[in-house]
Amino acid sequence: MGDGASPGPIDRPVLEHMRSRFAGSRMVDAAAIVEKEKLHLRVEMADKYYPVGVSARFEIRWYQNEDFNFHYQEIHQDGVWKCRWDRHPNTHNSRGHFHPPPTASRIDAEDAQWPIDHRDVCQIILEYVRKRIEGLWD
Repeated sequence: MGDGASPGPIDRPVLEHMRSRFAGSRMVDAAAIVEKEKLHLRVEMADKYYPVGVSARFEIRWYQNEDFNFHYQEIHQDGVWKCRWDRHPNTHNSRGHFHPPPTASRIDAEDAQWPIDHRDVCQIILEYVRKRIEGLWD
């Protein structure tokens, strides 16, 4: 499965828990479970944390077998900046891997180890995003 999919079904209770946690964060404007196409959690980041002209969001899938995809994307006036944290079977890297910015390319993916618990994974990713936001203001 090199397409970013997992052989397991989506873990909706985990997505609902994440939605509650993200919705309670000052860094987030909205968090909603999207039913269309592939079920996922969409998190719109609060614009006030970003420079003018930059908006950002996550699209998150968490599977019952602990696989996941966290896609982070910033929309800038001159293009898109994105990265991705994944744990799923694939043909390009180990099960756990990171697709670095600015393109989140499969070619540049790096092997990585992620915690099993979704709360720990969220902490790692949010810390990365906090540092990214600081860098945008420098």
